[in-house]
Amino acid sequence: MRRAFEEHGRERIPLVMVTVTNNSGGGQPVALENLKQVAAVCHEYDRPLYLDACRIAENAYLVKLREPGCSKRAVRDIVAEMCSLADGCTMSAKKDGMANIGGFLATRDAEIARQEKDLLILTEGYTTYGGLAGRDLEAIAVGLDEVVQEEYLRYRITSTKYLGEHLTRAGVPILQPPGGHAIYLDALRFAPHVEPLCFPGISVCVDLFVLAGIRAVEIGTSMFGTHDDVTGEEHPAARELVRLAIPRRVYTQSHVDYVVEAVAELYRRRKRLRRFRIVEQAPFLRHFTACFKPVA
Repeated sequence: MRRAFEEHGRERIPLVMVTVTNNSGGGQPVALENLKQVAAVCHEYDRPLYLDACRIAENAYLVKLREPGCSKRAVRDIVAEMCSLADGCTMSAKKDGMANIGGFLATRDAEIARQEKDLLILTEGYTTYGGLAGRDLEAIAVGLDEVVQEEYLRYRITSTKYLGEHLTRAGVPILQPPGGHAIYLDALRFAPHVEPLCFPGISVCVDLFVLAGIRAVEIGTSMFGTHDDVTGEEHPAARELVRLAIPRRVYTQSHVDYVVEAVAELYRRRKRLRRFRIVEQAPFLRHFTACFKPVA
């Protein structure tokens, strides 16, 4: 972080954002001590620190399990301390908000809050409803309270761990250790014959859906690959992952066992996985809407 500030200058860095948990890195938690050090650097360079807080309760529970000195702390208190280190946050409420829609943007800066409210009125609606129905705002309020209940978090994290352990026993390569909200398949080891620029993660996602009706998402070159405008070359992402995200309060034990069986069966058939190419893509965030075709 300090090197980035020194190389680019603080005026070119409007804010620092930390995602809790690290979605693109396997759902791993951000340590409380790590966050404290990031906050200290932000204060040193007088730049605001924002949290992408959509899974902050899961992050806090994993901090409780893994970080020295935190085992006896309440998850609610760990969440409060994480928020105390930040100047604001964004929240997709479909995650740790436990709601079916919506989210919010929070800030400690009164002037920024005024500008945000003005923009909200122009584009969405008045600040007391903000584009969402009242029932959805109530659902978010209740969800934020329920999500820090430790018996709920214990069951959810245990269920994710169960999925990861059983896939590992079946020989399926996953990112270790299991995180909070998902298991991440290592697509490069799952389909080593599919080169990164032929989208091994997409290949796994497609055939998993065809085989078992299980919808996964690629977090690899489709999402994070880059294009060199000068040379025209495509560069693969650092990792090729497939995320098996687990909806809250939906799946039973038998559902999770079905996922284990399906993924293990696909792994046995892995030599049949095909290469893909992009036939249509948007100039930005292509992974949301890109169209792919198998390579003959």
